[in-house]
Amino acid sequence: MKTPKQVQFADQIRQAVRESGLTPYRICQDTEIDQAMMSRFLAGKMWLGEATLNRLAEYLGLEVVKRKGK
Repeated sequence: MKTPKQVQFADQIRQAVRESGLTPYRICQDTEIDQAMMSRFLAGKMWLGEATLNRLAEYLGLEVVKRKGK
């Protein structure tokens, strides 16, 4: 089960993809992310691994900051 912060992070990436003005196809080509995986992720049907989420965030110009847990 994903934590609320993980879900929020994924939602922020989904929003950034929608607002980027780029097609999911173009993003997949540029980031080498499988197009079917991206489609399922954007539909909320699949979770992407941490490395893939980080690569996607970096591509979209998002800063990923890991904070120490409590």
